[in-house]
Amino acid sequence: MTEPIIEFKNFSFKYNSQAESTLKDINLKINKDEKILLAGPSGSGKSTIGRCLNGLIPNIDQGEITGQCLVNGKDITKTSLFDFSFTTSTILQDADSQFIGLTVGEDIAFALENDCQSKDKMHQTVNQWAKELQIKELLTQSPQSLSGGQKQIVALAGVLVDESPILIFDEPLANLDPASGLKTMAIIDKIQKELNATVIIIEHRVEEVLSQSIDKIVLVNDGKIIADHPTNQLLHADILEKVGVRQPLYLKALAAANVDLGSIQKLDKIADLPDSDQISQKLTSWTDQISLKKDKSIKQPLLKLDHVGHQYSKHQPYPLQDVSATINKGDFISIVGQNGAGKTTLCRIICGFISNEGKITLKDQDLANLSIKERAEKIGYVMQDPNQMISQKMIFDEIALGLRLRNVDEDTIKQKVNQTLKICGLYPFRHWPISALSFGQKKRITIASILVLEPEIIILDEPTAGQDWKTYTEIMDFLKHLNNLGKTIIIITHDMHLMLEYTSRSLAFAKGKLIADTTPIELLTNPELISKASLKRTSLYKLAKHYSLPDPNKFVQAYINFEQQNWRDEDYE
Repeated sequence: MTEPIIEFKNFSFKYNSQAESTLKDINLKINKDEKILLAGPSGSGKSTIGRCLNGLIPNIDQGEITGQCLVNGKDITKTSLFDFSFTTSTILQDADSQFIGLTVGEDIAFALENDCQSKDKMHQTVNQWAKELQIKELLTQSPQSLSGGQKQIVALAGVLVDESPILIFDEPLANLDPASGLKTMAIIDKIQKELNATVIIIEHRVEEVLSQSIDKIVLVNDGKIIADHPTNQLLHADILEKVGVRQPLYLKALAAANVDLGSIQKLDKIADLPDSDQISQKLTSWTDQISLKKDKSIKQPLLKLDHVGHQYSKHQPYPLQDVSATINKGDFISIVGQNGAGKTTLCRIICGFISNEGKITLKDQDLANLSIKERAEKIGYVMQDPNQMISQKMIFDEIALGLRLRNVDEDTIKQKVNQTLKICGLYPFRHWPISALSFGQKKRITIASILVLEPEIIILDEPTAGQDWKTYTEIMDFLKHLNNLGKTIIIITHDMHLMLEYTSRSLAFAKGKLIADTTPIELLTNPELISKASLKRTSLYKLAKHYSLPDPNKFVQAYINFEQQNWRDEDYE
């Protein structure tokens, strides 16, 4: 019988700063060489379990422990961080907090230096992993100068060179473009097999993780293990969305078409779904029943980009160059593409944070003539992390801050803030402290603080990255509500389902250039554009091809329309 390399026995943990336990009576065994997906909603205790496995609990994070946690046969309460360093390597969700070196090459080599390896050996190993992860051109750059996705890949390289027997990946896909995400999962799979490592992946994006075989899924909710099953068994149990984790999209589509999932033996891979004329006919019939709506609105140009570009330095591999596009009033646009392609750079140019080549006009007014403050009154920018934007303790004060800085009188402020709170569905919480809010509610607060200034355009950088399905839906439904009110919204995203379901237009970037300005479905049915922009086909398309549906694109559009028809705008009234 295989001995577990990780074992929790009636284990509970309460941080010293908290009144209640974060982990409650955990019993879990993970065997050597297993690959595990640890899933659950935000705040469920997943990352706390990870911190037990790498020694941060109890060596750094102090708290009350009952029961026992054994890692590689050692009790975590009797094991130093130094000893853990030989057993467990972790890729943190926040890549910035993991960097040590002044350059990417130095950072990757850090663990090798600690092991006193020769300079030649270090160069060989660093170049090997840089080539494997396709980041050789970044080796001389500062880690802090990279895009979020590039930082994630560099952090991955820095951990893999150490070849520890236990590898923990905390949200490894959060900042990666779709193609890089698939590649990362393939690399993790390859490394696990080569090193015979035990791999624990903490991630919300179940469908992407399942692009490679996973031995079992451990589902956590409210600090408890509520499921610990082989992958296929858990998918049959139909409990993911009941605890706030998104079910794979192809399974939702099969269920929507009234296909009995219980009758299908293997659900974890589309390729393993049974060949069935009956299922094919059900999907085709269901597609034909869904009405396909077309956009007949009259376009009114709002923002024009004319040969816009920017280069941070001569060493930047792909400077943003020659971007020309027209954003119309009421557009809901997704900006997609490979990591480091210039997506965030373009939005920073539009907001006036950095200089630019070319010309940008808003309602025929040249933005070059406006200060950052003046642009902010017309174009709102919402950062990925709401905690980086919030500076006040109370909800009302946070939303009122921008108006107060503009010397608006208090009566007007009260009227505008209350009106915005009602639009955002936050009016009942107007007297609450921000510290009492969930992440999704904090995100709404940051959007509300921009919305109250009545900008023409709202730009959001990865609004759903790293969020569980419940928070993701809450944020996106709110943005859709604002768009229905006439707001022009631009989103930088790596989420192909988000792009399909919520946005009506996509700008795709690759190597610093705008390579497509089209609809999401047209973008994801063009193999050349998918490859260039590091995107991936949705599993809906793969499902349609698997069952040889006559028009896969129509099936994808039908499912998106099906979901949109079930969305209720009155939830915000």
